[in-house]
Amino acid sequence: MTATAAAVAFVVFSCKSNLSEAEKLDLDKIPLQVVEDMFYVQSENGRVKMRVESPRMEVYEHDTVSYDLFPGGIHVFGYSEDGLLETTIDAEKARHDKSSDGKREKWSAFGNVVIRNILKKETMKTDTLYWDGKKHEIWTDCYILMYSPSGTMQGYGMRSDEMARNAILLRPFDNEFILASDSTQVVVDSVNFIGPMLKK
Repeated sequence: MTATAAAVAFVVFSCKSNLSEAEKLDLDKIPLQVVEDMFYVQSENGRVKMRVESPRMEVYEHDTVSYDLFPGGIHVFGYSEDGLLETTIDAEKARHDKSSDGKREKWSAFGNVVIRNILKKETMKTDTLYWDGKKHEIWTDCYILMYSPSGTMQGYGMRSDEMARNAILLRPFDNEFILASDSTQVVVDSVNFIGPMLKK
C-alpha cells in the first residue's frame, strides 16, 4: 500500500467515525435558545399584568409545537386592575407549551408549587399546577393544601381563575374552619402597604 492510499484510507475512516458520532445526536433534545436570568413583563394599556422570572429558560421548537423549559424554577407575579401585586406562583420547574398557530397555550409548574393570593391572604400548596392562557384558568388534579384567614382546607383537585381569587377544591377532606373571628381585627397588606398619607 502506498503512502497516498494509506492517507486516503485514514481520512475516509476518520470521517466515517465522526459521522457516526454525529448521528447519535438528538437535535430535538438540544435547545434552540438559552436565556440566563430570564425576566419577562406582560402589560396591557400601559398597566403591568404579569411578571415572570427564572434563572434559566430553554427554548425548543418543532414543526407543530414549541415549548420553553424552566429547569431552575419559576416565579410568577400577577397584578390586579389597580396595579397591586395580587398573586404569586413559585415552582421548582416549569414548562410553557404553545402551538405553532398560536391558538393553544398552556403552562405547567412542577415541584413544591406555592400559589398565593396576597389580597385575600390565601396560600395553596401542591405538586403540579396547570394554567390555560386562553381560558385564564389554573387547575390541578393533585393533592392540595389551602391556608386562609378562615381556616385550613385540603383535598384533591382544584379549579380557579388565573388570579386565584375563587379557588374551589374538588374533593375536600378533614378541613378545619374558624367559625367565630374578631371583627375588629385589622389586617395590613405588607406587600402593597405604602404608609399613611402625609398632610400637604
